[in-house]
Amino acid sequence: MSQREKALSDTAQLTVDGKSIELPVYTDTEGGRAIDVSELYSKHRYITYDPSLGSTGICRSAVTYIDGDKGVLRYRGIPIEQFDRPKPNFIEVAWMLIFGHLPTAAEMSEFRGMLTQYELLHEGLTHQMHYIPPKAPPMVVLSSMISMMACYYEEFLMPPDEQSFMMQAAELISKVRTIAAFTYRRNSGLPFIYPDPSLRYCENFLHMMFSIPYRQYEVLPEIEDALNLILILHADHEQNCSASAVRVVGSAKANLFASISAGVNALWGPLHGGANVKVMQMLESIYNGGKKPQECIEAAKDKSNPFRLYGFGHRVYKNYDPRAKILKSACDRVFAKLKTSDPLLEIARELEGLALEDPYFIERKLYPNVDFYSGIILRAMGIPTDMFTVMFAIGRLPGWIAQWKEQYDNPSTRIIRPRQIYTGAPLNDYKPVDER
Repeated sequence: MSQREKALSDTAQLTVDGKSIELPVYTDTEGGRAIDVSELYSKHRYITYDPSLGSTGICRSAVTYIDGDKGVLRYRGIPIEQFDRPKPNFIEVAWMLIFGHLPTAAEMSEFRGMLTQYELLHEGLTHQMHYIPPKAPPMVVLSSMISMMACYYEEFLMPPDEQSFMMQAAELISKVRTIAAFTYRRNSGLPFIYPDPSLRYCENFLHMMFSIPYRQYEVLPEIEDALNLILILHADHEQNCSASAVRVVGSAKANLFASISAGVNALWGPLHGGANVKVMQMLESIYNGGKKPQECIEAAKDKSNPFRLYGFGHRVYKNYDPRAKILKSACDRVFAKLKTSDPLLEIARELEGLALEDPYFIERKLYPNVDFYSGIILRAMGIPTDMFTVMFAIGRLPGWIAQWKEQYDNPSTRIIRPRQIYTGAPLNDYKPVDER
């Protein structure tokens, strides 16, 4: 039985103005149910109203599965926890998300070779960065440079075949870290450090960030593993705001560079990619203000108090975010290796402990999310707060590419064009200016 036949074997009845309308019901791989309203307007002249699309599926996807009630996240069916040990490998996960399966040794070797081949920026693109104000927001630079890549790599503007698409994916994944590192160096008044082809992906990024001309930065294995893990945990998260932006732009047959640039801009929004920055600012204000975690918990429950407790709760998860559990353990490993402590981590741990025992948070299912610990690890690596969302973008890039490819490969894809409920003036007449 085909997926379409399976869908038609079950139906829902919608009654409007005394008229009964039969709608197909789909069942997904995990038993989730969806009512198909795709022909509701074309056949019956009704639309559905769903602000923010919280109850609307815009596509069928095989990339990522989330069960928010159970705290489950899987990439291509594999639980996210399995990518933590024995050694996290972001490039392996990136390949899997994009191409649908874990890479063979030969596929991995070929892709790594491409990443090395494409790690340098065109010098014209590098020179462009010198004309950007030194304190420009890093996400603006990232979005602009990705768009500018279309000027220097025109061969990738043509509809891609399988081989050219792999080249585009490698081009973006490799160059995004170079752009990010150069942005940091530019904003810090430091000379650019070029990629080292002998280094692994995350190791190379940290080298470009923190080496200086006369001394190469020594990357500790635990730090490299932690960065791999952070990127993996951010690699995809179903149809979130930025992934949907990539799909919307891509549905117009916009090229991969333009679509990814749209994803970066969506991620830049403080309600999306900027959440871990809010967490760090909150922890710093608690520490600098000498507040006690218990006071903050009480303030968070008081609606008349302006204090906000960031890093708890999630639009999707109504359980402990599985990514937060993994990052919490990673925090312990990183700080044990560095043989140091961070007062912000201690505050975070105490806040979590108090919240998990407080009926207010338990009843509302407000558990720590991925943003609660990610910023603390990035801070331990020496990455400044204004680069946090850029790190998110580097991690999310494979998911965006996978979402774009899935949509591009689907022959039934149409341009995404939502409808609206018009609330403006009724039929009106134009009046010349002297009659107004």
